[in-house]
Amino acid sequence: MEPIGRGHVVALPYQGRGHINPMMNLCKLLASRSGDDLLISFVVTEEWLGFISSEPKPTNIRFRTIPNVLPSELVRAADMPSFIEATLTKMEEPFEQLLDRLEPPPTFIVADTFVSWAVNVGIRRNVPVAALWPMPVAVFSIFYHFDLLVQNQHYPFDVSERGDEQVDYIPGVSSIRLADLPTIFYKDQQLLHKAIKMISPMSKAQFFLFTSIFELETQVINALREKLPMPMYSFGPLIPHFTLGDNASAHMTSQNETYYYKWLDSQPEGSVLYISLGSYLSVSSAQMDEIAFGLRASGVRFLWVARGEASRLKEACGESGMVVPWCDQLKVLCHSSVGGFWSHCGWNSTMESVFAGVPMLTFPMHMDQVPISKIIVEDWRIGWRFMKREGGMENLVRREEIADLVKRFMDLESPERREMNRRVREFQGISRQAIAKGGSSEVNLGAFIRDISQFTRT
Repeated sequence: MEPIGRGHVVALPYQGRGHINPMMNLCKLLASRSGDDLLISFVVTEEWLGFISSEPKPTNIRFRTIPNVLPSELVRAADMPSFIEATLTKMEEPFEQLLDRLEPPPTFIVADTFVSWAVNVGIRRNVPVAALWPMPVAVFSIFYHFDLLVQNQHYPFDVSERGDEQVDYIPGVSSIRLADLPTIFYKDQQLLHKAIKMISPMSKAQFFLFTSIFELETQVINALREKLPMPMYSFGPLIPHFTLGDNASAHMTSQNETYYYKWLDSQPEGSVLYISLGSYLSVSSAQMDEIAFGLRASGVRFLWVARGEASRLKEACGESGMVVPWCDQLKVLCHSSVGGFWSHCGWNSTMESVFAGVPMLTFPMHMDQVPISKIIVEDWRIGWRFMKREGGMENLVRREEIADLVKRFMDLESPERREMNRRVREFQGISRQAIAKGGSSEVNLGAFIRDISQFTRT
């Protein structure tokens, strides 16, 4: 039995890597800041426990599982509507059964916004719920104000005909093309309405949490505060910066230094393009081949995380770079030899690149990646994008375009690149300040822990 009076937080992420990682990072921050005063139960399916059980975590975080009531992670991309429907209808009952078994009884729930039924579970049990949104706040506001798109006759729309029309009336969100909305707004109405159905109950949550940096999305956060009654806290960048040691910009050496680190150590400063296109949505083999030949033709040094296709692509890429199945992304981005990040524009990766002060080549494929690309390139001006493609990446990006853009992007002496480097250093400073003592995220973390402590059972 746990000591009487100890707070017990149950963390429930949506079951996907881009949601589990920021939830775990938040839990680790809560655990380290609160010490033995807080116990955290981190709830995943049995399948996901197999993926993450070996990852290090504080002793006051424990894994708890529910049965595999969702489609396998391997088939999730092929049938996202079914995965979301299962999340909406099949997780709640086993989650409640788990809550009945937990000791001590839970005093607080932190739930991903896409498992919104957790709010009703909390209401029934008189346990407060905080909703965690793992994407840009601007993307949440777009979903939340879906009715404005309908009122302004911007939904439904044909992206090939109306993609360049501007949406400039969503509170706190900068003007955005219809084609830069999340792709489900014009590709999958069924999925869109399921997503809105998942998000809408969160207006009944007691707290709203963001993985963004307040200073980077001040206007939209303040606009939402005028609409929603609950306290809102931003904790960004909600990435594993706490694993880097005291000097995050320096290369961390150890006896376990891996082979790709040694290769990075041998490269000139800022000369390496790091490439990772995400852990979930895959790029076609034909596109991977075009990337490989384009990189080879560019002559640029690169480190490419290609997962299952790493061995096949090594030969096509030539001798200028390295292809690996996995790496420690944040530590790689913080290495002095890395001067650019070719990214799919997942929000966690974007926050890591900002933290590391590395400009981005954007290659969005789906969902929030498209508006994130727009934010990086047009709003923040810390990246370039491959040519605009309405509706995602169905059309191949050819090797000639890849070679030309990569070569120009990695020309550190060009005026455009110098200006981009200057801006990304400013954003890096904002990111580091947010988590430093007295920074917005650090202050918010302390305030949220005090909120949690108010509900501790005595």
